[in-house]
Amino acid sequence: MSDPDVAVLRQKIHGLSAEEFAETLRDRLPDHEVALARTPAEERDLLSRARVAAGFTVDESALESAENLDLFACVFAGTGHLPIEALDAHDVAVTNASGVHGPNIAEQVLGSILYFTRRFDVAERQKQNNVWQSYPTHELKDSTVTVVGLGALGLATVDRLEPFGVETIGVRYSPEKGGPTDEVVGLDDEQGLHDAFARSDYVVIACPLTETTRGLVDANAFKSMAPDTVLVNVGRGPVVDTEALVSELRSNGIRGAALDVTDPEPLPSDHDLWDFDNVLITPHNAGHTPKYWERLADIIAENVQKLDEGDDDLRNRVV
Repeated sequence: MSDPDVAVLRQKIHGLSAEEFAETLRDRLPDHEVALARTPAEERDLLSRARVAAGFTVDESALESAENLDLFACVFAGTGHLPIEALDAHDVAVTNASGVHGPNIAEQVLGSILYFTRRFDVAERQKQNNVWQSYPTHELKDSTVTVVGLGALGLATVDRLEPFGVETIGVRYSPEKGGPTDEVVGLDDEQGLHDAFARSDYVVIACPLTETTRGLVDANAFKSMAPDTVLVNVGRGPVVDTEALVSELRSNGIRGAALDVTDPEPLPSDHDLWDFDNVLITPHNAGHTPKYWERLADIIAENVQKLDEGDDDLRNRVV
C-alpha cells in the first residue's frame, strides 16, 4: 500500500461532506493520491503516512508518528484551536482557509446593510400583520462605511460597496500599507478610530479576534457613533462588548445591528438580543457557501504543487 499524498481527515462544514472535499481535491490533483479517513483509526494511520493532511484540527499526540507530514492544511480560516507549537516543533507547516469566505461573507455584509437601508425589517413586520402602509427609508449612496479589518473579508466587502457610491474608511493594524478605502486608520489610533466611528452610517466588523480587537467596540466606541449608525459584525462575537451593545440598543443609541456572530455563541434562546426589532441575527451562517470545497481545494492544490517543487512559500501559510 503506497503512502497517500494528501489525507483528508473527518470533518463536516456547513453540511458539506468530507467525501465531497476529497473528490474535489482528486479533480485538482489527478497525479496525486488523495485518501479519505472515515474513522479515528484511519485518521491515525493516514497521518502516519501522508505528506499533507487537511482537516479542522489534529491531535497533538498523532504528530509523534507523523514522520512524513510536511503540511497541515486547516480547513478553517482561524487556527487558534490548533496545537501550533507542537506542529512547529515537528516541522509541519500550517496553512488556513483565508479567502475562501470572501465572496459569500461580503454578500452577507452588503445584504445586511441594504436590509437596514431599505428597512426590510419594517416590511417584514408589516407583512406578518397584513399591513399595507408606506414608511420612510434610507439611501446607501453617499453614506460612510467603516470596515474594521482589511483582510480577505474586508477587501471583498469594500470591493462590493464601490458601485454604491459610498465613502469608505478602512481600519487595519498597519495603516501605512494603505488599502482600497478612501481613508485608512490604524487599530491603535484611538483618535482616528473614534473619528471614523463618529462619521459612519455603517460600521462593519470583519477582523479576527486578537488581544487588540477583543472588546474593541465597547461602550466608549458606541458613544462615538451617531444614533443613525448600524453595526454589522461578521468577524468574531467578542470584538463587540455585548453588554454595551444591549445597553446602546435599549437607549436608541444606534439604529440597529446585524449580527452573524455573537458573544456568547450560540446565543441563548433567552438572551436580550433576540427581543429587539432592530437586530438581525443569523447563526454564524455568513461563511456558508456551496463553493467552499472548490475554493479551498484550489489553495491546497497550489500548495501541494509548491511542495513538489521544493518551494515552502506556501499560500495562506500561518507557520
